[in-house]
Amino acid sequence: MRKLPRHVSLSISAATVVVILVAWYLVTKFQLVNPLFLPSPSAVWNAFVTILQQGYKGSTLWQHLGASLGRMVVAFLLAVVVAVPAGLASGYEPRIRAIIEPIVEFYRPLPPLAYYTLLVIWLGIGNESKVALLFLACFAPIYVACTMAVMRMSPNYTRNAATLGASRWQVFARVIFPLALPDIFAGLRIALGVGYTTLVAAEMVAARSGIGWMVLDASNFLRSDVIFVGIIIMAITGILLDQILRGLKALAVPWEGKEI
Repeated sequence: MRKLPRHVSLSISAATVVVILVAWYLVTKFQLVNPLFLPSPSAVWNAFVTILQQGYKGSTLWQHLGASLGRMVVAFLLAVVVAVPAGLASGYEPRIRAIIEPIVEFYRPLPPLAYYTLLVIWLGIGNESKVALLFLACFAPIYVACTMAVMRMSPNYTRNAATLGASRWQVFARVIFPLALPDIFAGLRIALGVGYTTLVAAEMVAARSGIGWMVLDASNFLRSDVIFVGIIIMAITGILLDQILRGLKALAVPWEGKEI
């Protein structure tokens, strides 16, 4: 697959963003769309400055952002700690996979709101139910990615390691886990995206803080400028979190994409 030089890729991406911003400005300037549905860039910027200076509904912007990121990061880390070993073990041992996979396959296709009400009943309306919802949203992609990474691995690797006298644990730790790392990080990035899309649902019920809640509350009052502010902030923070995962992957899997 042909790869573009990094500076060329960045230039194309920057040009795309500029074209979108110019189109947005022109559409709103000539009032081709009702401002109620599509606020102008200046209106969105003014709403951002107002929220930054005065907060929104009794909380500062940083408190809203901190609440959302706190829920997301805690749930994501819990999912990583549980799903990575569970997925790797399931791919390595069919009996473990037979136990865990039916549970994951049962809830994975369900919309988050379908079982969120149950989580609220069981765990209450506090952060526990929200973190649990985000945990379940993140768990499935990580588990599936880890399981498939091990299952499609060539058995020659494990056979060769066993022939050299490696124990099952050594084969798992020194052969299977390093070879699965690229797929693990792919699953982490997918899980982060899925979790972020679920964040709004997690903040729908009995929340009074969070960027997702701010967007939902603003929609009740047709504040499309505030909605745009929330969406842009969520997009930027999501991109930053994804970049952090990319950086960690570059450190953990330096050999990927290189000829050995």
